[in-house]
Amino acid sequence: MLLLRDSHAGIEVLMTRRSLSASFAPGAYVFPGGGVDAADASAHGIAQRRPGQPDLHLTQAIAAIRESFEELGILLARHPDGSWATQADVQRLDRKADFSAQCGTHRLTLAADEVFVLAHWVTDRDLPRRFDVPFLVARMPRHQTPVADETEQFEPVWVRAQDALARHEAGDFFIIFPTIRTLQRLQSFATVEAVLQACAATGQPLWTSCPRAGMLYGKEARYMEHEHPYGELQLVSPDGQIVHHLDWQTESPVGLLKNVMRLTAPNPGAMTGPGTNSYLIGDPHTGYLAIDPGPADAQHLERLWRAAAGDIRMIVCTHSHPDHSPGARPLQALCVGRPPILGLPSAGTARAASEFVPDLALADLQELVLAAADGQGARHTLKVLHTPGHAANHLCLVLLEDGLLISGDHVLNGSTTVVDPPDGDMTAYLDSLDRLLAACAQHDIGFILPAHGYVLGPAAEAIAQLKAHRLRREAKVLRVMQALPQGSMDDWVAHAYDDVPERMWPVAKRSLLAHVQRIEALSILH
Repeated sequence: MLLLRDSHAGIEVLMTRRSLSASFAPGAYVFPGGGVDAADASAHGIAQRRPGQPDLHLTQAIAAIRESFEELGILLARHPDGSWATQADVQRLDRKADFSAQCGTHRLTLAADEVFVLAHWVTDRDLPRRFDVPFLVARMPRHQTPVADETEQFEPVWVRAQDALARHEAGDFFIIFPTIRTLQRLQSFATVEAVLQACAATGQPLWTSCPRAGMLYGKEARYMEHEHPYGELQLVSPDGQIVHHLDWQTESPVGLLKNVMRLTAPNPGAMTGPGTNSYLIGDPHTGYLAIDPGPADAQHLERLWRAAAGDIRMIVCTHSHPDHSPGARPLQALCVGRPPILGLPSAGTARAASEFVPDLALADLQELVLAAADGQGARHTLKVLHTPGHAANHLCLVLLEDGLLISGDHVLNGSTTVVDPPDGDMTAYLDSLDRLLAACAQHDIGFILPAHGYVLGPAAEAIAQLKAHRLRREAKVLRVMQALPQGSMDDWVAHAYDDVPERMWPVAKRSLLAHVQRIEALSILH
């Protein structure tokens, strides 16, 4: 239970220190709580229920009210006249006696209608002891003072979320991962009322999470569903095993599946993130298909060639931009048999640095197959989808046997791709997103392998969120154009992309132009 109060400096939350002998998180500062007792479910008759509050949430609220009383002497209850319980009421009750019976005797009604579900956490699946926990939230009753039971909880303290996080970083306020993430989210609210209204609006948790862990800089690091590495950890560690290293490095390939490797080119930057991801699909029996060899970096290409033991059968470029296709010819030259370079030729609208002519042009819906010569063992089939928008010759690939989408620059992890007219087109980009969403359903695609950033998942959810983001941006652009009809592109980018660092505005202007052109075209059509 997060008990909140407003202060002149912002929201404060009540936290307590767990016993040093506790079996879980000893010595950590936590929100008061505990388990649901059988008696909590039978106490509905002395609790106030708000309209639509399910039985489960009512039982959880009763349990949280009881635990808050037993551990901290806080009583979320009302008298028959509707007035709140006071410190005097708290002192009349025995923390160790039957809570429900005492409330009934003193004609106190539990204020379960004022308790809301904030979040739902299921602890990491790699832990030997796991919990399934609702995090509830309520306003601290006035004229009551928390007093710890000195058995399970100690040292109650009111603290702002940002101060608790800062003290944790300084090493004098130990908090565990779910507490950290909850405090981080609490920082976005200005008042207690804003928190309660957000929870009341849906009646459901504001977020649900079962964190996953990997290794970063030699230490365990945990992530929630909305964080960039989560999808990759889902793919490579489905049972929660902590074996995957998340450090970006360019020296050796990263195994994602038995038949999928990623090697990141050493070209990090504002437009490329940690670098361009080159992928190798296949195995020693079938040979390999290389996707997006990246820039013409000799060391990167040699590492890619060595990772495939020199047995590269095909080279595919998702599009012709200079961080994706220039490495194709020198990689081809390294390989015995000169594997064909496949893709779509750049259109006449492409910039000079993005000119590209493949050995063989791929057709939409064409399938590329890797299979052992004797017909034994695995088969790897890549289905081609033409997805213009980021570039006129952009394509994506579906690895059918594994339900993976290799998305090139159409879907990225950590940023939205630039749509740069005239080779880029916003309507085509959005239409291609719809096509990818349909492909997710048709081919049971679970994960996306982008050209920049970690693996994304679930695939359909990521694509739907990306489209919603683009449409929200377009609506904002339209509002800015209507408010500043005589404005320049510089004027419009400053308002439509005011949530983007100013140093990125020159790049954002390219996508802004794509949105403007689409808006103008739609105005002509309608």
